[in-house]
Amino acid sequence: MNIEHARTFLAVSDSGSFVAAADLLHITQSTVSARIHALEQLLGRRLFNRSRAGAILTHDGERFLIHAGQMVRALEQAQREIGLPRKFSARINIGARIGLWEAFLTPWLADISVARPDLSFRGEIGFEPELMQGIVDGRLDIAAMYTPQRRPNLKLLPLFTERLVMVTSDPEGAMTPDAYIHVDWGPEFSDQFSAGFPGFPSPVLSVNIGWLGLQHLLVSRGCGYFPERLVERHIREGNLQTVARAPAFDLPAWVLIREERDFDLIDPILEQIRAFR
Repeated sequence: MNIEHARTFLAVSDSGSFVAAADLLHITQSTVSARIHALEQLLGRRLFNRSRAGAILTHDGERFLIHAGQMVRALEQAQREIGLPRKFSARINIGARIGLWEAFLTPWLADISVARPDLSFRGEIGFEPELMQGIVDGRLDIAAMYTPQRRPNLKLLPLFTERLVMVTSDPEGAMTPDAYIHVDWGPEFSDQFSAGFPGFPSPVLSVNIGWLGLQHLLVSRGCGYFPERLVERHIREGNLQTVARAPAFDLPAWVLIREERDFDLIDPILEQIRAFR
């Protein structure tokens, strides 16, 4: 059995759609369909009921779901163990939003690499759908994100809560609506922003990554919401100012792992991440 067929099956079952699975795996929808068809031919069973609303697992598909996950994770485990130089006992794959790598996971990774020279680490940047799929199909062991969705067989734990503050590069410290840079921090932030600024005009600039919005703010006059921990240095240096009387918003960060995992390997690393501040 082609392992990519199993990965594709997991992507479709998790996303509920051939189209969404194609986007997650960066392949065409026809490739997804071909892989699922080949898998169904091999097993002699229909795995999905297809409709315009999406793809739902059949009874046989639900039974195969456990085996597909085990196959992919077994391959990932074999690659981690067999492909490593002898000085390493295991490899841990960690994925996160870029904002959580900045000033948090990056220094943590530097510290843990010194503290655990027996382990090899691989880091990955992604958005919530890709990160969650990485946990589902075994590509990732640990994923950190802002707006996860609860899934069966996955464990979701709080990491910390970001404090989003409005900062401006205007020397007067003013908040000008037509210079507002909107960063997509997820639906929770959008709801809080809409409640705090009813009737606010559509932003001239929207970005999906906080780093991009912050870089723009540092070279062009404007304002926007960013995690306090990421802008405090710029505030100290006088490059940015907080906007007076602008509300601050909370943005919880989460860490995601599989229920079924190597507890002795993953859990101590997970606890060190959660304790690192």
